[in-house]
Amino acid sequence: MDLHILDHRLRVTSICKDGLVNFTHSLIKLMFLRNRTRCKFFSLTETPDNYTVVLDEEGFKELPSSEHLQVEGATWLPLNVVSNGNASSSSQAVGVTKIAKSVIAPLAEQHVSVFMLSTYQTDFILVREKDLPVVIHTLEEEFKIYREEEGEPIPVHSKDMQNGFHKNGKEAVKLTVHPVLSPQNQFCVMSLDPDTLPAIATTLIDVLFYSNSSVKDEAPPTQGLDCIKFFSFSLIDGYISIVMDTETQRRFPTNLLFTSSSGELWRMVRIGGQPLGFDECGIVAQISQPLAEADISAYYISTFSFDHALVPEEDIGSVIAMLQQQRLEVVS
Repeated sequence: MDLHILDHRLRVTSICKDGLVNFTHSLIKLMFLRNRTRCKFFSLTETPDNYTVVLDEEGFKELPSSEHLQVEGATWLPLNVVSNGNASSSSQAVGVTKIAKSVIAPLAEQHVSVFMLSTYQTDFILVREKDLPVVIHTLEEEFKIYREEEGEPIPVHSKDMQNGFHKNGKEAVKLTVHPVLSPQNQFCVMSLDPDTLPAIATTLIDVLFYSNSSVKDEAPPTQGLDCIKFFSFSLIDGYISIVMDTETQRRFPTNLLFTSSSGELWRMVRIGGQPLGFDECGIVAQISQPLAEADISAYYISTFSFDHALVPEEDIGSVIAMLQQQRLEVVS
């Protein structure tokens, strides 16, 4: 397998809901007016807490300065696993579990924090740019590593890194196993031909910017949530991915959005009782590894405050039981 370091330098930001009005013009431009911006990597995810926006440096320039905008300080680089010349595709019902043991777990062991973004087409593993020497040294035995430069893949080895390999200098710490919440929504992961995006623009704007975004019934972590607002839209290198619940899906034309041939539905596991932050390592690993061992597919979407795993609906009971047992073993 090959590991590609994509030619994007990304910023991870959060827009609070009270301040969204200051950003609607910029966000609409980034979503619908591709010819008026040089942004190639854009992802917008709405949760009950905020809007998480991940975008490249050209897109970041489009966002106005505002007290309502939080920006994680680091620059992030997206990694993508390529197998037999094709991107590791979540539409093949494997998702993040396919890369759990080969990428996510080794990076967690080296104290490298990751930010995951699964889409309909593939899985992106975001790492801080400063951690790249550690990433390459850790993964080069498992992968042929390439860095894309102007569309061309250039082989990279740890000996080529200007700063050389260096450990992060962090002592091994006992991982926090976070509580999980399981809302009752059914979710679907879909795609769309970019040329038909204008046909759903009005509905998409209404769903993202004007719909009711409150959680219906906040409940203790062990009981889960009755319903949670979660909507994710990504436009990356010309490919569109949309994650939404089935109730929201009914608002869109049925003939434009498409999903895998199985048409499977997904349930969500939200990780974290309190906002997670960006410095803790191993959060993705402690979810993805048990799922990989149980051969359960999963999409994984990190946001500014919490992480979210989407698993097949028929597996949600066993997944929740598995993760709760893992938490009990650590606490006890």
